[in-house]
Amino acid sequence: MASTQKHKKPDKVRPAGFPTRDQVMAFIAESDTPAGKREIAKAFGLKGQEKIALKALLKDMADEGLIDIGPARAFHKMGGVPKVTVLRIIDVDDTTLIATPERWEAEGQPAPRLRVVERGKRGALTIGDRILARTEEAGRGWIAHPMKKLAKSSEELLGVVEEMADGKLWLRPVDKRIRKDTPISDVGTAKPGDLVLAEPHGRPPRISARVTDILGDPFAPRSFSLIAIHKHGIPHVFPDGVEEEAVKASALPLHEDKREDLRHLPIVAIDPVDARDHDDAVWATPDEDEGNVGGFKAIVAIADVSYYVRPGSALDREARKRGNSVYFPDQVVPMLPHELSSDMCSLRAGQDRAAMACHLTINANGKVTAWRFTRAVIRVAAVLAYEDAQAAIDGTKDNDLLEPALKPLWACWALLQKARKARDPLALDLPERRVVLDEYGKIVSVAIRERLDAHMLIEDYMIAANVAAAKALEAKKAPVMYRVHEAPSRDKLVALKEYLATFDIDFALGQVIRPATFNQLIRKVGESEEKEQIMTQILRSQTQAYYAPQNMGHFGLALGSYAHFTSPIRRYADLLVHRALVGAHGLELPAPKDKAVPDRSSLSQDDYDNMGRVGEMISGHERRAMEAERETIDRYVAAFLSAHVGELVQARITGVQNFGFFATVEGLGGDGLVPVSTMGAEHFYYDEAGKALQGVESGDRYTVGQRLELRLAEADPVNGSLRFELPDNPAPRGGPIKRDRTRPGVVHRGRPKNIRHIGSKRGKHKR
Repeated sequence: MASTQKHKKPDKVRPAGFPTRDQVMAFIAESDTPAGKREIAKAFGLKGQEKIALKALLKDMADEGLIDIGPARAFHKMGGVPKVTVLRIIDVDDTTLIATPERWEAEGQPAPRLRVVERGKRGALTIGDRILARTEEAGRGWIAHPMKKLAKSSEELLGVVEEMADGKLWLRPVDKRIRKDTPISDVGTAKPGDLVLAEPHGRPPRISARVTDILGDPFAPRSFSLIAIHKHGIPHVFPDGVEEEAVKASALPLHEDKREDLRHLPIVAIDPVDARDHDDAVWATPDEDEGNVGGFKAIVAIADVSYYVRPGSALDREARKRGNSVYFPDQVVPMLPHELSSDMCSLRAGQDRAAMACHLTINANGKVTAWRFTRAVIRVAAVLAYEDAQAAIDGTKDNDLLEPALKPLWACWALLQKARKARDPLALDLPERRVVLDEYGKIVSVAIRERLDAHMLIEDYMIAANVAAAKALEAKKAPVMYRVHEAPSRDKLVALKEYLATFDIDFALGQVIRPATFNQLIRKVGESEEKEQIMTQILRSQTQAYYAPQNMGHFGLALGSYAHFTSPIRRYADLLVHRALVGAHGLELPAPKDKAVPDRSSLSQDDYDNMGRVGEMISGHERRAMEAERETIDRYVAAFLSAHVGELVQARITGVQNFGFFATVEGLGGDGLVPVSTMGAEHFYYDEAGKALQGVESGDRYTVGQRLELRLAEADPVNGSLRFELPDNPAPRGGPIKRDRTRPGVVHRGRPKNIRHIGSKRGKHKR
């Protein structure tokens, strides 16, 4: 882009009736479409020599810094934005997406920030997306109207610099879905082995990478999570002013005289042993009311985050942009700064804390018959790990709180279990991997978290409080940010029916599908070898939960009204529910004296107006966090297994495709591929309905859920990928498969044309 000149060139002699600079500038500014030389000439009726003079004038104006040329050789005001241009969404201001031009070279001028006005389906765009947009200047700012969402091919590449034997440098991607390395045209000061960010250059097939940022050693402590943070664009550095505001907010008085005082109760927090924050605590006692014989009273106390994070504050804007905390084995990327997330809003033992208390009345059948919400001050008696609380109940470990706190909690939970069994929610007991690190960030072990009664106890108390929050707001006709989980789609149910048919299990599509429908299937399978793989397929048939102000129920929990109330430290949806409760139930406390902090802690008008958009936004942030967390665990698993390459491992098949099958190491997780090309000289064909590969000559069948022994052939910690081979398998026909450095696609072994594709309507399948 041309730099601004200090002196204006003298006017040249122009034809009579020729437009002035001001007229050209006015036309460019007011044109509804991109204004190139042709459009300007047509607007002023220029012909012949006048067009040549116009070309010279436009060049002079560019040299003077008045105009610049954008896409399709259209002109725009210098320092402005082309009428139609490519933008990248970089931020969220409250609920408005903010974008900047993808290319901006104006010297001494910061790139403008454009407010993106979405049409049609809201929430379709998010941070990091590239769009082709029509732009307009409005007041002192710019507005962008998206025309088309563009592919992310030009985004930064994240990878490791590798040096080949010929001395050439290549970028090995950290994303295991990318199968090819990229040659590096400009490495800067990066060295082989460095984790870097790079920009792609050129056009296919001649794409190269230019290193833009060096992130360090990919195997150093915290690097695996750093890879996920950069890959997914997770905000991990708090902007100036946010942490300062958190410090000020943490100093707000508790207003004990305005809160319900619950400090005399032995309330306990029960959390994972490695929990970084504690935002919920529980208490229960038998109900002495004659009208509730055999029942209990319980309190679910949640950190009163809405008192510290006020609508419209810098803290609030940053929390909304993050949507949730992201948990990695080596660190947490919190939704709120440390001063709140792990200090003032964390329910620490023996310290007075502000809480939102949900009081529950539970009858002898486990039904919650009444609830009320108060702002309270509590003093947690103890923070217990799940294992310690369970050991105390089992009698294997002494605990002073066994009689006053734990036994009443378990007795009340026995009633809540009755209600759970009556609802019969979806019962999929899915293993969760836990990575244990030493003080230096090195991997000690990777194991499956044990599922204890203590886990289910806390889960049931939290569910009861979440339901009470939703219904309490509905009773006041207040807005609710629901946690929605819709029933499975027909397409997924049809696929499940076809899959179950391969086990001779009938699944009627005409019935009303409830969670109990799937539970009956699981019970029918019993403890057979197929149980785990069938449960996996049932899980894959489910829809993904999301946040929305419209109530569609929660299918998995078999609940008509459900909201998230219990984790406002780490989920923005819960913070909105707290604010709604404050407003609907008149729980506002005296305003803080610091005028920099907004007066109210209840929902703002902006919260009301943008509830739908915020729900879409934080649902997307949740999916982003889940993917980042899962990929990081995969990298740790691959790093842990890298010392065992060449060894035999016990594995279970998790997915089957026509090019091979995926398997996971039992007890550890981490998916790896067994390519068909490495399975010997035999032909295999793909049974799509049965999700299986079957040998034509031998009849050997590999199907989802099958347990088998495999040889670990490769473990790549950088991208978290594993590769397996069948043990003692002969070399495939045509000699061993050679994977070159560019990682081409695997060789697909076909099958004879006279073999039908089992379970498919396609008939014959090409080799």
